[in-house]
Amino acid sequence: MVRFGSLARLVVIAACFVTTLASAAGDGDEQMDEAFIDPDNIPSLQRGAKNFINYCSGCHSAQYVRYNTIGKHLQLSEEQLVNNLMFNAVKTFETMRAAMPAADAERWFGTPPPDMSLIARAKGADHIYNFLKGFYIDPDSPTGVDNRVLAGTSMPHVLWELQGYQKAVYSEITDENGTTYHFDGFEEVTAGMMNADEYDDFVRDTVNFLAYIAEPIRSDRRRLGKWVLIYLFVFLVIAWMLKNQVWKDVK
Repeated sequence: MVRFGSLARLVVIAACFVTTLASAAGDGDEQMDEAFIDPDNIPSLQRGAKNFINYCSGCHSAQYVRYNTIGKHLQLSEEQLVNNLMFNAVKTFETMRAAMPAADAERWFGTPPPDMSLIARAKGADHIYNFLKGFYIDPDSPTGVDNRVLAGTSMPHVLWELQGYQKAVYSEITDENGTTYHFDGFEEVTAGMMNADEYDDFVRDTVNFLAYIAEPIRSDRRRLGKWVLIYLFVFLVIAWMLKNQVWKDVK
């Protein structure tokens, strides 16, 4: 039996753990925009796969997912898979490898680009969504840009042609504690090929695909889970009826 003192300590530990998670989720001084992804949206996943191959796979790998798995879940034929996604592989059972050698990437950027297979589970879809929208001009950065979500990132703004360039706008706040700067938003400096809504959709599709490859069996697991719950409910009813039948003569 768990004593009250032990239970109280467990409650305190759990509360501290939840508080820590909330603090980690709220990293930074601004609320992150929600990505509103839907990993069951096949057309979005197909567009996201194209975006990842065209703009991300040159530097980033996704070594824990295979092309044939993507083709199956994204309803792509083998011909579509080979012609549209497999530019760095020969067989459909191969994993998604980066085109750039890791040694060259580390020499050029200071650190090898991370594998993207599980990035959505590690960071969260909202984090990636805001990161891809958060590049701004910084003359002091080696790449010419910095990022609101990950300050000091070594990643260049590879989507500049689509989004254009923007600058971060701050307002100065002075009080008894001194002067602080509050981030007000971004201001466009150079227009890209897409307007803001089109770029949001592009990023959302890309993040949706990254969330999918982080757990390709998500949809199958949820579909199976519904039948498991139905089975357990039916079994519970049968067990309850059996219990009443067995114990009906016991007062």
